[in-house]
Amino acid sequence: MPRAPIRVDLRIGCVRQRAVSFAGVGTVAALAPLLVQMAPSADVLAMATTEIDISKVQSGQGIKTQWRKQPVFVRNLTPKEIAEANAVSLSELRDPETLAQRTKPGHANWLITLGVCTHLGCVPLGIGEGENKGPYGGYFCPCHGSMYDTAARIRQGPAPKNLMVPDYKFTSPTTVQIG
Repeated sequence: MPRAPIRVDLRIGCVRQRAVSFAGVGTVAALAPLLVQMAPSADVLAMATTEIDISKVQSGQGIKTQWRKQPVFVRNLTPKEIAEANAVSLSELRDPETLAQRTKPGHANWLITLGVCTHLGCVPLGIGEGENKGPYGGYFCPCHGSMYDTAARIRQGPAPKNLMVPDYKFTSPTTVQIG
């Protein structure tokens, strides 16, 4: 004897659809505050970029500023320092980079690096007037003896990498924006 067709109750399907929709909306409502909480705070967003006036930095001088709570070295290289950096063979460097790779085209005299030693995060000397620049004329980290040349490239000591060059651009001939 043939079986009678089973009647699908449309109300059960509708109740299931409403329950799944309600659960989905509840999940989104529960997760939204957690996602908003992970967004960067206003003070972090304010430090995402910083502008530096370099108009008063003379050739051979440097300044130390901050970006994202880290020191930044801005150095106006002399023609002699540029020549010394360009004379170094890349085969002599632990982390080979030319000065041209570390500066912007047309601004080879402006070297902008994070002032954080790549060994253990110390702040090297050499940016301030009269500070020890080490035997290579760049920067010297007194904590563990890392020595950098005029292009902030590691030359001697335990640091594995050159001082990092942050993202930056010249917004005018006398203003640099980092970040």
